[in-house]
Amino acid sequence: MIKNIIFDFGDVFINLDKAGATQNALDVFKADALPEDLIAINTLYEQGLLDTEEFLEFYLENFPKLTADEIIDTWNFILKDFPRKRLEFIQQLAADKKYKLILLSNTNELHIDWIKENVSFYEDFKNCFDPFYLSHEIQLRKPNANIYEFVLNENNLKAEESLFIDDTLENTEAAKKLGIHVWNIDETSEDIIDLFTIKKDLF
Repeated sequence: MIKNIIFDFGDVFINLDKAGATQNALDVFKADALPEDLIAINTLYEQGLLDTEEFLEFYLENFPKLTADEIIDTWNFILKDFPRKRLEFIQQLAADKKYKLILLSNTNELHIDWIKENVSFYEDFKNCFDPFYLSHEIQLRKPNANIYEFVLNENNLKAEESLFIDDTLENTEAAKKLGIHVWNIDETSEDIIDLFTIKKDLF
């Protein structure tokens, strides 16, 4: 029986344009593929092992023709709309008090700053969750096993009583190995508001 629901943020609540963001970055950086050192820096930033100033300094050194604002715009290109129906869904779930609700997101300060500025109900959304974990704040990152172990231990949860929802297969597979129930949501054809219809076998 599920008692705890752990939600990802991107492409679960807020829509992302991953393909568009990648192509936009390639166009801006005039590259055929993203260099490995760039990907490594992005990962360190998401894990909170670099601050925003250090992150931007790296990009400015490697792309001296770009301004900081252009780099920030390129970085935030992935972020799109947050349908209000998803806010209403999680608000109702929080009001029902049937489940412990946890947010667990790989994200970073620049993305969260953009969301705070552009999603008027961000604080209302955040308040729906018991703990609200962002990778750059806890310095842990999916799909590493230690982030799931942290959530379970920190909240005294049993894996078999927990459901983890994420759009990235690598992340849900890692959680499944620890005995957590998972839903690898397909953001192109599924919506979080249909949770209790699509995953009714768990409830």
